[in-house]
Amino acid sequence: MTQALKGRKLLLVGFTLFSMFFGAGNLIFPPDLGAKAGANLWPAFLGLAISAVGLPVAGVIAVARADGLDKLAGRVHPVFAQVFMILIYLSIGPCLAIPRTASTSFAMLTPLLGSSAGLQLGYSVLFFGVAFLVALRPDRLTRWLGSLLCPCLLVLILILFGGCLLHPLAAQYAAPTETYRSAVVLQGVLYGYQTMDALAALNFGAVIAMNIRAQGVAREQDVQRSAIRAGFIAGGLLLAVYAMLGHAGALTGAAAPGLATGAEVLTVLAERLFGKAGLVLLAAIFMLACFNTCVGLIACVGEYFHTLLPRIPYPVLAAFFAAASMLIANLGLAEILRLSIPVLNALYPVAIVLITLSFVPGLEQRHRVYPLCIGCTAVQSIAAALPLGTLSALANALPLAALGFGWVLPAVIGLLAGIFLSCTEE
Repeated sequence: MTQALKGRKLLLVGFTLFSMFFGAGNLIFPPDLGAKAGANLWPAFLGLAISAVGLPVAGVIAVARADGLDKLAGRVHPVFAQVFMILIYLSIGPCLAIPRTASTSFAMLTPLLGSSAGLQLGYSVLFFGVAFLVALRPDRLTRWLGSLLCPCLLVLILILFGGCLLHPLAAQYAAPTETYRSAVVLQGVLYGYQTMDALAALNFGAVIAMNIRAQGVAREQDVQRSAIRAGFIAGGLLLAVYAMLGHAGALTGAAAPGLATGAEVLTVLAERLFGKAGLVLLAAIFMLACFNTCVGLIACVGEYFHTLLPRIPYPVLAAFFAAASMLIANLGLAEILRLSIPVLNALYPVAIVLITLSFVPGLEQRHRVYPLCIGCTAVQSIAAALPLGTLSALANALPLAALGFGWVLPAVIGLLAGIFLSCTEE
């Protein structure tokens, strides 16, 4: 019986988790942040690191310590756990995150191949077909993602960053845009929501644990310890790559102001550094990153719904989610990103509070805390994110709501009320 993973095996699992995290949003958002924040890049980057690195790592640890998301969310209520998990899996699965992997990688091919509805359809069929075949064996993702595809991805990113260091497009960062002139750190935190990694982290645990067990680790304590260590490795890699992409984006934004998206920033950077070869390099980076994440997400979503619907074989569910994602991907990247914002703004605060509560010892013994704290948070975040008339107006009138943190006060009130009621019942 193998103890907790160490050395090369642990590193490979860490690479696997990084590959599952590092997809479309992780590529396009840091350079976009750099281009827009300019001289205020590093304060904004701190905010991004909190929500797009710190929270995902904390999510992996929280789920590992609780022995599964179902048990962590079950501290609120079994019904909440079921609904919350389904919403998250659908968000990181066929509704938002999986289609985004195909639409983003296709967008990077258009400068080379052109763009048409037929070409996009053909690409998405091929992309999801291959991803489905790899995802058929979720217990072997370490072999595919950790050993092969992740190192290739990191090498390609280092080539792009190395070119930026040797031949910088500008001498210094430009002035920040209007959005990043005040409350810069908080703006970075909100921007990090769009990577969706904190939500994904709550669900990657099951597949990572499966891969750890496939390497001979049997004791649950050792599986949890290995998952936590892999989380730190993945977080370190994310932080390093984000810093590289943010710096490159800030210089590119100074050299070519007014770029609308991170994809445009990277396209300009790659083309000016390496010409046509740069576009090929960039397309390879996007395809690898998006493919890795797509495979991981199909595996996660398929495994979860197989536990809910055990009579339906995992391959059938994986095929269904791959096909559904393929159809939604053809809506286009801009439409998917537009639809994702209210969903993420509704779900993210709940995930943040759930993760945070898990690190406060003894709260799970106070049975009123989790229901009241999460309940108050959810009411505000849903009302603020969706058009619910008077309720939305009240939610957006709370302190910090203008900055996107109106849920903080309800969460604190729910926490204090939960502690008080729990004490009176003892």
